[in-house]
Amino acid sequence: MKAATTLLVALVVISLAAGPVSAAKKTYSHQEYFEHYEGTATCLECHEQEATDFFHSQHYQWRGEAPNVINADGRMLGKFNTMNDFCTNPLPSWIGNAANEDGKVIAQGCSKCHAGLGLKPESKISRAQLENIDCLICHASGYRRDAFQDENGAWEWRPILWKNQRGLDSVSKRITQPRRKSCLRCHSGAGGGPNYKRGDLEYVLGETTSDYDVHMGTDGQDMTCADCHGGTRHRMRGRGADLAGTDNPDQPLACTTCHDAAPHGVVVLDRHAERVDCTVCHIPDFARTDPTDMIRDWSVPKHHPKAKKWSATITFGQNVVPEYAWWGGDSRLSPMGEKVKTDDDGVVPIMVPVGKRKDKSSKIYAFKVHRARLPVLQEERWLVPIAVDEFFIDGDMEKAVHEGAESAYGLHEAEYEWVDTVRWMGIFHGVRPAGQALQCLDCHREGGRMDWRALGYKKDPLLDAMD
Repeated sequence: MKAATTLLVALVVISLAAGPVSAAKKTYSHQEYFEHYEGTATCLECHEQEATDFFHSQHYQWRGEAPNVINADGRMLGKFNTMNDFCTNPLPSWIGNAANEDGKVIAQGCSKCHAGLGLKPESKISRAQLENIDCLICHASGYRRDAFQDENGAWEWRPILWKNQRGLDSVSKRITQPRRKSCLRCHSGAGGGPNYKRGDLEYVLGETTSDYDVHMGTDGQDMTCADCHGGTRHRMRGRGADLAGTDNPDQPLACTTCHDAAPHGVVVLDRHAERVDCTVCHIPDFARTDPTDMIRDWSVPKHHPKAKKWSATITFGQNVVPEYAWWGGDSRLSPMGEKVKTDDDGVVPIMVPVGKRKDKSSKIYAFKVHRARLPVLQEERWLVPIAVDEFFIDGDMEKAVHEGAESAYGLHEAEYEWVDTVRWMGIFHGVRPAGQALQCLDCHREGGRMDWRALGYKKDPLLDAMD
């Protein structure tokens, strides 16, 4: 008995000394395919067709066909030739380390969220353009990059491990399909900070619960972005109301792509679903974790002493109730290089949904309505982009507007003034379960969330039916 006890103690000691049993080492699909990662050329050895497909996509070109923009007039539209009311346009602010007075980098240009290595995309395919594609930014778990200058002073994106071949080889072999966190890295951080731009794309969606989002909750369906948005040949599905280009017009995306048009089994609810989009009831509010940018006034520079940088004056909102409008799938924008037109309130519509109550193809949708003040040329009345990276450093708005006018139109010392603008942005993420959806009286009561007159009704249609 004593010998047995001694043996048992000895085994325990040996086990503790050896440490806990390690889990099986994680494997990746590409870990045996190449020895050393030597840039995109390594990927092209097997994936030139995929790279060619991606070259033609909106994720790379940042422009595409615009069949759903009613005043596109057949033009290819996208980030490069339209204005937005956040960082305005990438032309004057493409790549480079903008540093404050302490030498801290405070901006790196719009290409930080472009899936390329620093060259601007060209319409004509070439070897240089294919090798400019950064496959790892979407497909390699743990990959990070930073902006560096080459021997000629040109800026480019390089892996942060570019001097550590062993570490770079390890990261570059962790190839997976894009994960939520990979997509959110750009799509949540767009506009200058977490959730600033979209309002419904929060970093918390990278790992969340079904109560927060019924599709992406890790305790439920655990769906990735590509489960809904993945198309064919690197063409993403879905457009929303405020994107100019449509990457995959032959594969539109809607709730009814997966769900029945009459999903409730309750007559009154299914009748609503004929003219009210699912998002209206199932996304009661947005910006639930991180505040979102609701108003951005570029005409009033704001200094941030702690960060030692400048910005526009931004008004944030949290737990925001959406605004509602009819939308039939088409939109109207204010193109660059054309005289702006104002709506009945004297505001320039940067991008607005097109739809109306009498159009049976239109439904009521939920929107984030973003308002801003942007510069226009005094004579031509064209919208002017702003060289935002330079402005972040010194707060010199006049110089930033002049640089923007030169980059977009070749104009020097342009005269400009300020206009109020509005953009309607569809709300589609953060879908709540049925128990958290809107109830009848959220809309159908005095002081409810619907502006019935704006939607084309004389009054609440429920009350109208009761008269």
